[in-house]
Amino acid sequence: MREHDLLRGRTDYVGRTRAAPGSDLYASAAQLNELTIIDTPLSPPQQFYTALQRAFVQGEFVKLGLRAYDGTNRDLKTIDIKPVIVKREPRLSFTWHYKTRDVIRNHALDDAVTELEGLVGSEFRLAQLATTSGDWTLDFQGKTPRLKQSAPATTAPVSMSHDRQKDRALPAAGRVWMRELGIADKGGEVLPTAQDKFRQINRYVEVLAPLLKAIPEERLSKVCDMGAGKGYLTFAVADYLANTLKSDASVVGVEMRPELVTLCNGVAAQSQLSHLSFAQGTIDAFDCAGTSVLIALHACDTATDDAIAKGISAEAELIVVAPCCHKQIRREMETANARSPFDYLTRHGIFIERQAEMVTDGIRALVLEYFGYETKVFEFISDKHTPKNVMIVASRTKRARDPRILEEIAAAKATFGIRRHYLETATHLA
Repeated sequence: MREHDLLRGRTDYVGRTRAAPGSDLYASAAQLNELTIIDTPLSPPQQFYTALQRAFVQGEFVKLGLRAYDGTNRDLKTIDIKPVIVKREPRLSFTWHYKTRDVIRNHALDDAVTELEGLVGSEFRLAQLATTSGDWTLDFQGKTPRLKQSAPATTAPVSMSHDRQKDRALPAAGRVWMRELGIADKGGEVLPTAQDKFRQINRYVEVLAPLLKAIPEERLSKVCDMGAGKGYLTFAVADYLANTLKSDASVVGVEMRPELVTLCNGVAAQSQLSHLSFAQGTIDAFDCAGTSVLIALHACDTATDDAIAKGISAEAELIVVAPCCHKQIRREMETANARSPFDYLTRHGIFIERQAEMVTDGIRALVLEYFGYETKVFEFISDKHTPKNVMIVASRTKRARDPRILEEIAAAKATFGIRRHYLETATHLA
């Protein structure tokens, strides 16, 4: 089929051609390969999507960026799109960039175009397509959409491997502790069963890296990981401090089970991480004096509160917790007699569980703010890797205690019929 024959149909976008009355016209991949868009009746958006589809089919697609966001989600910033191979099939991978996280979704070509139709021109005012044969910009920032074509910025072939080696803060190769803890094999390849744990470790380091760098060297002397378990994340922070930041800070993993303490101390010695050690003990009984950074990931229920209280008491520069279980506040809410505007939610078990999580961590953030910490709560890794994916990060400031925060805490407790939050007891606020 020749180009002019193809364009006789009522074309929305090539590859999804609407047939003219009485015809049975659809564009195939072969037709896309032959198509040019010179002297066509297509509108600027149609020409843009034609160029996009042709580049994808011909292997010329480099990247697509959606910019100038004008939607209602205040956290969404930009979207970047690249070609990948997923299960031997070509796809377009969308990375949605939010303030504190990225979300990745992969689409087949038709689904990708459908997704773009709903985004470009309505939520994003600018779409910038780079291909090896030419670059295209679709601009909706004026009265009418404008399309600009320019010479390609790159003509290099694009790798579409979805599984290509990514730059990791802590690659597995050459790391004894990853091998000994069952994350990697002897050759330094991540084991199939440990992929999620490996991503979690590296995401954890990505979150911590700028926070650790922000602490003056003279004030970064001791890191305590409370409830270290098998030590995956304790080893990660010790490795990053010693080998990336070249810091002499000591790292202590506190763990109640003696067999894990023995195991981890042995692996630390094998890994030549001389500043890393593990100590047997409970969070509430361990002496955290002199701690610069306190970490507690997945400490169960009120153990997270004990850890936060230890960090506050030690005047730690940084407190990082990823809570696990929220039983104490849930029990308070379930036995409360107080009427609440949220009764229609909390009468359902699944909702009260989620509500208890938010209320528990919300009050934790307020207590930290009262004690002079700048606090952020966010999802630090996708819940497909772990359901325990909320992280509270608190950085110490010189801000004075504000009694109005205590009023906020009291109001929150009254709303949900909570008599006390365990963190209030642990920090001697109640």
